[in-house]
Amino acid sequence: MRWTALLPIALLAASNLVMNVAWYGHLKAPHRALWLAVLLSWALAFFEYCLAVPANRIGAKVYSLAQLKTMQEVFSLAGFILVAWALFGVKPGVSQLAGFALILAGAALVFKSPLG
Repeated sequence: MRWTALLPIALLAASNLVMNVAWYGHLKAPHRALWLAVLLSWALAFFEYCLAVPANRIGAKVYSLAQLKTMQEVFSLAGFILVAWALFGVKPGVSQLAGFALILAGAALVFKSPLG
């Protein structure tokens, strides 16, 4: 696999991990001012965009838009699981894992396109 196929995957995975920290990390410090939480989240989101935009620009040469969006969604869920577990000690339950498995099955359909 060429770097143009692998780099978007790595960048999208990293961007979604950063974005999940931006979305949920501030919950570790609920006593901080909301404006500060928003400002810090925006700062992280800027860095996330610095990863996501090149990922999509490079990835569009190799993957369809649907495939790029599907990767982003799968990495968003994976990033959420990691952030929830690492920052909050929240492990996914059976129902969540089953739901995520169904989403992965949907992602496989996007990549395989057996239905055309």
